[in-house]
Amino acid sequence: MGRYIGSVCRLCRREGNKLFLKGSRCYTEKCAIERRNYSPGQHGQARPRISEYQVQLREKQKLKRIYGLLERQFRGYFEKAVRRKGITGENLLQLLERRLDNIVYRMGFCSSRKEARQMVNHGHFLVNGRKVDVASFLVKSNDVIELKPASRKLVQIQTTLTSAEGRGISPWLELDKAHFKGRVKAIPTKEELAMPVNEQLVVELYSR
Repeated sequence: MGRYIGSVCRLCRREGNKLFLKGSRCYTEKCAIERRNYSPGQHGQARPRISEYQVQLREKQKLKRIYGLLERQFRGYFEKAVRRKGITGENLLQLLERRLDNIVYRMGFCSSRKEARQMVNHGHFLVNGRKVDVASFLVKSNDVIELKPASRKLVQIQTTLTSAEGRGISPWLELDKAHFKGRVKAIPTKEELAMPVNEQLVVELYSR
């Protein structure tokens, strides 16, 4: 399966927003957006005319890059969102947020979603007491996510949990840092997510 292996800071600059793809670096003055807040490349500082389609495409690309998905994966989530009752855009955000790698990142066990995906794939986490090594696993309300006992001594985890205190934890999650576990209190609402993305433009793009 193809995967982007270039500089993730270029992706943030291309979208003109912090996508928090680089972990703790994104919270410092070394962040690429702080230093060069314009698109990468020779013509990055030019001001081209932007069409309605381009605006919609950029919102879709932004959302894909935040969660680290390929087009086929992202399209699959959109089709699931369409089939569900309710507002398609909000359904899409909720499905993406329910991914296990995202939950692990949100709880502060990892500094980025990319790192969280790797940790999940290596089998470091349990969901309701059972090992789950699929990053796309969709958690539900009241699911308990915890770090395996054998993995709790990892220096990386200890450091990340400490640094994550600064960014806080989402209101729809709770974390028991002492026991390396957390719980999904509820499925998040659009207001609780506060994503830097207009999901309605994504819906309009796929509905063309």
